[in-house]
Amino acid sequence: MNNDTVPTPNEHSAPDEYIDTVVVGGGQAGLSTGYHLARRGRRFVVLEANARLGDNWRCHWDSLRLYSPASRDGLPGMAFPASPRSFPTKDEVAEFLERYATVFDLPVRLSTRVRRIDRLDDRYVVDCGSIRYLASNVVVATGTHGRTPTVPEWADAIDPAVSQLHSSEYRNPGQLQPGPVLVVGASHSGADIAFEVAESHPTILCGRDTGQMPLRIDSRRMKVLFPIVWFAWGHALSLHTPIGRRMRGYVRHHGAPLLRVRRADLAARGIERVTARVCGVRDGLPVLDDGHIIETSNVVWCTGFHHDFSWITLPVFDDEGWPRERRGVVTDSPGLYFTGLTFQSSFRSMLIGGAGDDARFVVRDLTERRPESEAMLPA
Repeated sequence: MNNDTVPTPNEHSAPDEYIDTVVVGGGQAGLSTGYHLARRGRRFVVLEANARLGDNWRCHWDSLRLYSPASRDGLPGMAFPASPRSFPTKDEVAEFLERYATVFDLPVRLSTRVRRIDRLDDRYVVDCGSIRYLASNVVVATGTHGRTPTVPEWADAIDPAVSQLHSSEYRNPGQLQPGPVLVVGASHSGADIAFEVAESHPTILCGRDTGQMPLRIDSRRMKVLFPIVWFAWGHALSLHTPIGRRMRGYVRHHGAPLLRVRRADLAARGIERVTARVCGVRDGLPVLDDGHIIETSNVVWCTGFHHDFSWITLPVFDDEGWPRERRGVVTDSPGLYFTGLTFQSSFRSMLIGGAGDDARFVVRDLTERRPESEAMLPA
C-alpha cells in the first residue's frame, strides 16, 4: 500500500457515497456499534471483508468454545440463544452474529474489504476499490489483537520435514503428522490446543507462565461466583483503577491467564511444560534460550496476532502498532474511533459480552461530537 495523496472525488474512478459513519468489521464489536448507531438514527454502513458474517469465528479450531457462559455472551438488545450456563461453540457464535444482524436489519455489506482510509478536507475517505465512502466518522472494529498471525521470522529455517501451523490454521489433531508436537505459546489458546493434541501425540508446551484462573470456569462453584467475577472484570480490572491500568499492558503483550485448561490438566495428560523461550533454530530444529534443542515433528505456533493498520494512513498509532485512543476515542483525529480492542476499557473488552458497553461509549461520543444533520451533505 502506498501513501500517495488521496485523489479528489472527481478524480477517482470508483463511485462515491456520502454517509455519516462507516463501521469497518462485522464481528461482535462492529455489529454492536451498528445497533447503537441505528438506535440513534444515524446513517451508516458496516463493511465486512468475509463473504458471510461470523466467518472469523468459523475459521477457529473445531473444539473451541467461549470462555464465558451464554448468559454473558449476548449483544445489545439480544441475549445469546443457549442455556445460560452453557459455553457456546465457535459455530454457534457465528450463527448468532448472522441472526443478530438480521433481527436488527443492520446495513451490512459483505465481501467488502477496505483498502485504505485517509482524510479529504473534513471527511474520511474509505476506499473499498469498487466503491469509495466519504464519511464524517469511521469506527474500526477489526479485532481484539488484530488478524495478522505473529510467527518468528526464523521459523522458515526449521527443517521442511517439520510440519508448522499457526493457531489460526489449526483445526484438529488430524492435521498433524505422527511424532512429537511442540506448542509454542502458553496462554489459554496454547494450553487448550496442547491439551487436545496430547491425547494422540507426545506434546511439549513452551512459553512463559501467564497464570491461571483460581477456579475452573466450568466448575459448579464458578457458575455460582461468575456474576461476581464478571463484575470484577468490568470494574476492578478497568482503566478506572491502578490495577486495571497495569493489567492492560500485561494482557496486551503477554497473553491472558489459563481459563479452561489448567496446569494440573496439562500435567495429568503428560504434557511436558517448558518455560524457556524458543529463540531460534539449530540443525533445522527449534532451540530454547537455555540451549536445548527440541526434537519435534510438528510445531503449532500459538504466538498470537498483531494489528496491521497499514491501510489506515493517519498518524494515530504508537510504536507498537496500537492506536492512540482513550476508550476507543482518537482525540488526534476527531471522528475516528476503534472498538473491540483488547482491554479497551476493561478486561471484559476482549469478550463478546463486553463488546456492547465499549460500542455504546464510542457511539455516544460520536453522536455528541457532531449531529448528523451537519455531516450529511457533500462538501
